[in-house]
Amino acid sequence: MNESKKFYSEALNWQPAGPGDDNIVFYNQLGIILALYPTEKLAEDAGLPAERNGFSGVTLAINLDSINAVDNLVAKVKTAGGKILIQPRETFWGGYDAYFADPDGHSWEIAWAPFWEYDEQGSLKL
Repeated sequence: MNESKKFYSEALNWQPAGPGDDNIVFYNQLGIILALYPTEKLAEDAGLPAERNGFSGVTLAINLDSINAVDNLVAKVKTAGGKILIQPRETFWGGYDAYFADPDGHSWEIAWAPFWEYDEQGSLKL
């Protein structure tokens, strides 16, 4: 988990919110809280096996306001140790995206769409 904690600071400029320890760290992103917790301990808590195999059915997304912003973040993710799963590309839905995995293997999409609007805080308006 310490590798992922370092990754989120370096790749996304996210700083831990609140105290945290070797077992958990929280990131507050405009009211959305991302918590990193060791996979084995979380699986045990949920009564599930810790082994992961293939796509989990869940992808986290970072929505940005330009193609350049997507390209820049992909470069930063790669430098910080993220694994690029899909290189930046034009999408079938008219946008632009890429996929990466953090050091713990959680997949993320970085996306831009010409029809999205953002508020004054930079949050996507839905």
